[in-house]
Amino acid sequence: MGTIWIVGAGPGADDLITVRGRSLLTQAGAILYAGSLVSQAHLRHAPADCVIADSSGMTLEEMVQWLLQQAARTATVVRLQTGDPSLYGALSEMAHPLLQAGVTVKSVPGVPSFAASAAVALESLTLPEVSQTVILTRVEGRTPMPAGEQLRDLARHGATLCIHLSITLWPKICAELAAAGWRQDAPVLVVHKAEWPGEEKIIRGTLADIAQQCEAAQISNQSMIIIGHTLNTGHAAPPIRSQLYHPAFGHGCRAASLSGDSENA
Repeated sequence: MGTIWIVGAGPGADDLITVRGRSLLTQAGAILYAGSLVSQAHLRHAPADCVIADSSGMTLEEMVQWLLQQAARTATVVRLQTGDPSLYGALSEMAHPLLQAGVTVKSVPGVPSFAASAAVALESLTLPEVSQTVILTRVEGRTPMPAGEQLRDLARHGATLCIHLSITLWPKICAELAAAGWRQDAPVLVVHKAEWPGEEKIIRGTLADIAQQCEAAQISNQSMIIIGHTLNTGHAAPPIRSQLYHPAFGHGCRAASLSGDSENA
């Protein structure tokens, strides 16, 4: 039996997959890719005789069966999925039946969508004295949230919120954040298809107006919502300066400068 690799393709652009992930694609005998979410540009790196299938119409059981059939005939089988496999990617539930079948399963991390979204918008998710915590979550829909993980519970911390899979649920998001004490002028960033060439959209606003902006931009899927006080809406003002690179702040690799401006130290 061959090895089945569950590979994170990253957020969109095919050059944001890891070097290891790209290498596996070039040697794969079979690739099962998430066609509705992963760019087909990745497939150009596959060998000419590679067996390729789109999983967008498959159930988990059908995917597992396909992967096992391919592992019986070729050394390297790749399950290619969006972002990072450990985040909303069904990594555990796919790996379990494969491992039970006696197959070697390995995973390769990918650039997650929240990181790509912050990068394309040139935003920091953490800032000193503003927020040092990032919460990755989603809003309750058809899949219920565990007790204590409703958005209003998490939002009470005041940390930066990265909300997945929830772009169509603005009324619920706004109601939950209001219940947690967030003001309507709280900054919001929405990035649709981060790093997808020709399809990326970046929307900045507040809790009061972001839903209308997304509707006007016709954004209804594949979007990351970031809400938090670290967001510098429109980059209008300089952010709070950190200690790490301040001349008055010394550490093991650099001595503090006594003549450095210590006003913001």
